[in-house]
Amino acid sequence: MKFKLLFISLGITSALCSYSSYGAMRQYIADQDNSNWQVVKTSRLQCQLNHEVPYYGEAIFNVNASKNKDLTFNLDMVVRPDNYAIAGLKAVPPAWRAGTPVRDIADMKLLKKFDGELGNKTAWEMLTELEKGNQPTFYYQDWQNSADKIAVGMSGVNFKQAYWAFLQCRDELLPYSFEDISFTVMNYQSNSSKLTKSSQQRLDKIAEYLKNDPSIESINIASYTDSYGGRWNNLDLSKTRAKAIKDYMISLGVDETKVHTDGLGEKRFVDTNDTILGRNKNRRLVIQIAKI
Repeated sequence: MKFKLLFISLGITSALCSYSSYGAMRQYIADQDNSNWQVVKTSRLQCQLNHEVPYYGEAIFNVNASKNKDLTFNLDMVVRPDNYAIAGLKAVPPAWRAGTPVRDIADMKLLKKFDGELGNKTAWEMLTELEKGNQPTFYYQDWQNSADKIAVGMSGVNFKQAYWAFLQCRDELLPYSFEDISFTVMNYQSNSSKLTKSSQQRLDKIAEYLKNDPSIESINIASYTDSYGGRWNNLDLSKTRAKAIKDYMISLGVDETKVHTDGLGEKRFVDTNDTILGRNKNRRLVIQIAKI
């Protein structure tokens, strides 16, 4: 009887050992020899800090030109999720800091067939943990094998120099985005083809953006006048003003075929011509920009 119980006990132990050999934590993280951080910068419009996770995908910190220059994080997976789930993000100390506790950072939603994404606050927290030498690591249930869990970590090896270059890149980004300049209304001084001071500043912003974005598809320039000065003179004046802006953009390197102008003179008033303020609004130039 004792022999039989021992046999059953050994059988259970064997089964548990067999089960644990099938269920595992599959870990993906770069080791010291292949931990590579790279800053990707194409212009003053975007900066990326990329880190390859061997045999898994890529971790990408990204920031675009804008007023706030907010940061985003993207976990680019070669094999994207088959189901909806949650990945827990933790700050894991490296092996040489044995005894240092693991700290929870946030949760990341895993959406079916999409990469993982995190916003500004969490992305910055991940960078500060990397700066301290810790390893931000995602933990989630494998959607391909229910017995396994996945751990995807970012190595802090070779991080600091690339991080400093990334911060410098971010600092040089334009403090405005495409959405900020894609539709612009500018105004002219009375009886002049000279823009008001604020409108000239706006045009300078547009010019700086155009020099850095090769994906511009078209620029439409429409010029209008008030009702003073004569209809035909105003029509010619509006065409002259539109052409002057076009020539300026071409001088910046914009393809001439992408710039379209329209001088409309006294047409389409937006306010009365009986007051100075109304006429100021009617003497306007509208620029609409489209991207590919």
